[in-house]
Amino acid sequence: MAHVELSISEAFVPEARPTMQPELLGSLDLWTPTVAAAGEPCMLIDAEMAIVAISESACQLLGLGSPIDAVGESLLEGVLRLVDFTQARTELPDIEIEKIPPLLAISSGRLARGLLRVQSGGEGEAATVDAIATPLHDEGEVSGSLTFFCEV
Repeated sequence: MAHVELSISEAFVPEARPTMQPELLGSLDLWTPTVAAAGEPCMLIDAEMAIVAISESACQLLGLGSPIDAVGESLLEGVLRLVDFTQARTELPDIEIEKIPPLLAISSGRLARGLLRVQSGGEGEAATVDAIATPLHDEGEVSGSLTFFCEV
């Protein structure tokens, strides 16, 4: 699998408002329309772990309904039902949830990769996904993470 590391801090976007002063846009603002329109399963979360943007294919893969329903929801509030890799599919404890790539990229400020097992619905099938997340920075601080998913 090819590896591409993504990092955007702040970018100068003069065409954003041609009649107004040029402005600086933050990483989340720059990535939101791209993630929302992406064909690949990807998700953008902010530093408070709220979903800022998510692709339709990520919603399908992760069992989150539609992007409209998922945006604004917190990953820490149980949006994703993360389960272990046993046949029992026991919910992950909080200490393990903190290690999933989207959250680990924010807490560590570094690229994070790992496998997740996500169960949609009460007794639904569990999907195993490979996730790779990169932190996004604004003014030297982590402002969120961008994660790409691939079903295993």
